[in-house]
Amino acid sequence: MSRSLSYRFLHCALVAIAVAVTSTWVVAQDDDADVQVDIDAVVSSEDSSSLTRVGDLSSVPAPDLQARAWLSLDVNSGQIIAAHRSHEQIEPASLTKIMTAYLIFDALENQRLTLEDEVNVSEFAWKTEGSRMFIKPNTKVTVDELLRGMIVQSGNDATVALAEAVAGSEPAFVTLMNEEAARQGLEDTNFENSSGLPGDTHLTTAYDLAILSRNLLQDFPQYLHYYSEKEYTYNDIKQNNRNRLLWTDETVDGLKTGHTESAGYCLVSTAKRDDRRVVSVIAGSESDAERTESSLKLLNWSFQNFDTIQLFEEDHPAVTARVWEGEEDSVGLGVTGPLWVTVPRGKGPDITPVANYTQPLMAPLTKGSEVGSLSVSLDDKVLREDPLHVLADVEEAGLFGRLIDKVRILFD
Repeated sequence: MSRSLSYRFLHCALVAIAVAVTSTWVVAQDDDADVQVDIDAVVSSEDSSSLTRVGDLSSVPAPDLQARAWLSLDVNSGQIIAAHRSHEQIEPASLTKIMTAYLIFDALENQRLTLEDEVNVSEFAWKTEGSRMFIKPNTKVTVDELLRGMIVQSGNDATVALAEAVAGSEPAFVTLMNEEAARQGLEDTNFENSSGLPGDTHLTTAYDLAILSRNLLQDFPQYLHYYSEKEYTYNDIKQNNRNRLLWTDETVDGLKTGHTESAGYCLVSTAKRDDRRVVSVIAGSESDAERTESSLKLLNWSFQNFDTIQLFEEDHPAVTARVWEGEEDSVGLGVTGPLWVTVPRGKGPDITPVANYTQPLMAPLTKGSEVGSLSVSLDDKVLREDPLHVLADVEEAGLFGRLIDKVRILFD
């Protein structure tokens, strides 16, 4: 066998052995990061059975809530704080309009609609059952007015008129709703209509509603003001926002109520205190007063007993990893956005971030490539786990540089 073939065989064998070695690094917090709060984190694995909900580590238990299902979510970190029957399918009633609004906001941002556009009210929209804005058939109403009718007054007629404006018909719009639900990973959600009227397969879960609400808040914050309006008058008919928390807590600025006889009284609420935002989901309460009281209890408990702190700023490396056969000897690995974690109050200094990735890292490497995971633990319980990405491109070294590394890897 020639010297060159022998060398290549030895090199491949060594790489095959090395590639099975996984490096685990306990990493330090970003000392320069702001410990207050704000923004985005990955949610896709937050409800994994291998993770511990932070509420389970609190010395103060969750309040006793009068609801069939409930959930509390920290918007900044994306972590579920605590939940009860959160994956049990329920009727969303008018909470359906959160998805409808998401698609309307998306149409506005992509200039398929404007707030000044006038929508012709169809007979079909006018005849929609349930709560109403009291628009009249064959008249023109602006998108801005219809949004207030849908969000503040919970008008089913306004909702269908908006659905028709975007998709041409409500059935076509419902197809878009279900496609968007799939895109967001809302696995237990299916819509039959845009307004929330009961249907045999018109179902969702408290978990899916929380994720949808977080996405709406993060993707379209410029439209949140609609949800904090306490009343709206159209056609000389004034209707109050059904979210009573707008009157009882000034930090609450949304989000949506729902009620049918079969669904019970439901409320997705959100509040911002300092720089931290929380979403609560209450489903299946027996009265308006009950859903309001339970929502406030859950919000207060979530704010008072937990902190959300920043571990790393955007594109800040969690660990610096050795790179083989590259123009650079090392590269930063981390998450692509700011990383926040929610912990029981006062427990921030006790968290342990751990980077797990497979060695050797061989050039070329592309920025954004996933090479492992970053987990955050407290008291040996994993609170969250996020993909670990390469934070910069690393080009392959020249022939001489690669040869040197092929020798070095034998002794590393």
